[in-house]
Amino acid sequence: MPTDHTDEHGWDAKGAKLGKMEKKNMKRKIITIDQDKCNGCGICVGACHEGALKLINGKAKLVSDSYCDGLGACLPECPTGAITMVERDAAAFDEAAVQKKQAAEKQAKAAAPAGMTLGCGCQSTHAKVLTRESACCSPTPAASGSKLQPQLRQWPCQIQLVPVNAPYFEQADLLIAADCSAYAYAGIHKDFMLGRITLIGCPKLDDADYAGKLTEILASHDVRSVTVLRMEVPCCGGIAAAAQQAVANSGKQIPLRIVTIGTNGSIKEMR
Repeated sequence: MPTDHTDEHGWDAKGAKLGKMEKKNMKRKIITIDQDKCNGCGICVGACHEGALKLINGKAKLVSDSYCDGLGACLPECPTGAITMVERDAAAFDEAAVQKKQAAEKQAKAAAPAGMTLGCGCQSTHAKVLTRESACCSPTPAASGSKLQPQLRQWPCQIQLVPVNAPYFEQADLLIAADCSAYAYAGIHKDFMLGRITLIGCPKLDDADYAGKLTEILASHDVRSVTVLRMEVPCCGGIAAAAQQAVANSGKQIPLRIVTIGTNGSIKEMR
């Protein structure tokens, strides 16, 4: 189990496996994160190609000095200026360790069941299509007094749970929505979910590589469009950044729209 000084692979802050001799430190440039300024948006995690950063307890952390190359690709991505470059004693950047870690993560992902269910096998991970009446056939509340119809078209809907190879992604219009948007915006089903495959997540609370998962989905399927529904709070920028990165990484020309919802439930911006 990772501690304050180790990552999940057992590497400590100096890039050495527990129980083995620590690597010799050297004075070099390396990033530091002001925990008071960090809002937990997670944008920096996706910007770090080496995987040196993770969200831990809602804050960005450098999990291993040896994973940080000191080039500072994450600096301009931070919306609060929490990340800066310092010069201090630190383990040398270990490219071999980074590659080994990334290979292990890739292997673990590839080892997951290839079917429509994730490894835990619980019902929440069984992919299925939900049949909904089309808008033209559904009675309107004004005309019939019926309740508003739900528009979730598939299960699961959590970004972390949805199988990359689920068939409902083919020829889909994709909605990627921040968890809070469903509670803030009353018309989400009618105005955004209708006719779309909906994925939800929270970049501040989920310790996950959204950009990587979404890239796999977009690269593996013929997705027609992507709409991102985010909240106006800064920490919600991570979900929009992940979608933008995924579209770029997919190598496809997929139309992308980002809609920002205010905490008062209004649409603040559409671009």
